Amino acid sequence: MRVHVVSDVHGASDALARAGEGSELFICLGDLVLFIDYHDMSRGIFSQLFGPDNCAKFVELRTQGRYDQAREFGNSLWEQRGGDRRSQLDDEVRKQYAELFAAMPDPALLTYGNVDLPTMWPEFTRPGHQVLDGQVVDINGVRFGFVGGGLRTAMRTPFEITDEDYAAKVEALGRVDVLCTHIPPALPELTYDTVARRFERGSSALLEAIVKTQPAIALFGHVHQPLASRTRIGKTECMNVGHFRSRQTPFVLDL
Repeated sequence: MRVHVVSDVHGASDALARAGEGSELFICLGDLVLFIDYHDMSRGIFSQLFGPDNCAKFVELRTQGRYDQAREFGNSLWEQRGGDRRSQLDDEVRKQYAELFAAMPDPALLTYGNVDLPTMWPEFTRPGHQVLDGQVVDINGVRFGFVGGGLRTAMRTPFEITDEDYAAKVEALGRVDVLCTHIPPALPELTYDTVARRFERGSSALLEAIVKTQPAIALFGHVHQPLASRTRIGKTECMNVGHFRSRQTPFVLDL
């Protein structure tokens, strides 16, 4: 079975439309929305609302770890803009989701990333899109388990949950052959981003489950430029499927 997997799509709808070609199974591990493009300040929701210069300043504060100041700066921009913040953001996200889900291969198995808004997905998913979170599905005798979202951080992205809630979703899976998550297990080589020069949050519960149940494969994204893109934990091959917005091609797996 030829499986194509993507994660961290971040607005790359054109490439997404081609990503399922030649596959027997397509999997998306989330982060569809592009809020900020750290490489092109003219793109993304923040830039569309406030302009590239303000986006560059916001990114500079974030990359320096000055998250409170970045939040204050963002709040000041919203005060100048006026109107209802939530509705304006939701409008921009809906525009992206409409384009992205129209491009999403069908059929597909999907879970959420930390920047996604799960409550909106039912508006855009098509009949062939199966959304899974803390759930298992059997495909041709292979048991796939899915856990979406991320853990709480200073970034305060939209779908961050508590460690306890995340661990409960992992526990609900039981034993699986292929473990599909947005964030990686909590190993330094998998969670350190070499370009951002910081550790992203990985899950200790995920690591413990891998050690205990030994799935054949663990797939994840989230860390765009990891120190290591793959490693082994016992018998489990752990693989970062890559930053799809940059790669423009899916991760290919033959099962």
